[in-house]
Amino acid sequence: MKVLIIDNYDSFTFNLYQLCGEILNKYLNQHGNAVIVKRNDELSITDINQINPDKIIISPGPGSPEQKKYFGICGDVILEKGPLTPILGICLGMQGIVNAYGGKIIHAKQPMHGKVSYLCHDKQGIHNNIPQNIEIMRYHSLIVDVKTLPDCFTINGVSHDTDFENILPKFKDLTSQNEIMAISHNSYPIYGIQYHPESFGSEGGKEILKNFLL
Repeated sequence: MKVLIIDNYDSFTFNLYQLCGEILNKYLNQHGNAVIVKRNDELSITDINQINPDKIIISPGPGSPEQKKYFGICGDVILEKGPLTPILGICLGMQGIVNAYGGKIIHAKQPMHGKVSYLCHDKQGIHNNIPQNIEIMRYHSLIVDVKTLPDCFTINGVSHDTDFENILPKFKDLTSQNEIMAISHNSYPIYGIQYHPESFGSEGGKEILKNFLL
């Protein structure tokens, strides 16, 4: 398997690189496994076609996906490669997925740099066999605006500090304490998570990445 990580100039990128390599080596154990890291301004769609990755991860990073200087080629990758090649966007990557399809990115009411929340999720897709109420590490001050989330996406997870049981059935009923933490495209293999699975502060991060990769 060949995994391409597009690096948005983030210090966590090589944590992702290491985890992905460990997962591939443990569970696939075959020749040809490769995790390739390229920065968002050093490759084109043609380059990606030549790499021909089986999976693409769009890393966290600074700034907003609405500004190309921060998101580089990633918006084009989401729209052009996403229909056929599975894509996972992490933090800035998730925001960029939503923005590429017309959703808005707004300032959170409270910056969440190095802060822990709890995750309420739908137990589907990349959260299959992941326990409810796990701790997740967050490093962001921007969030997806739930009011402008395109209809082509499903909300798969939200943050919470209280009222866990009440938000479980209906993610659309979000409060200021319940921000979008996971989305997926309804037709394409495109997934996004706002939290950092590669952080030591996130529980189950390796299993979540494994669910995407395998």
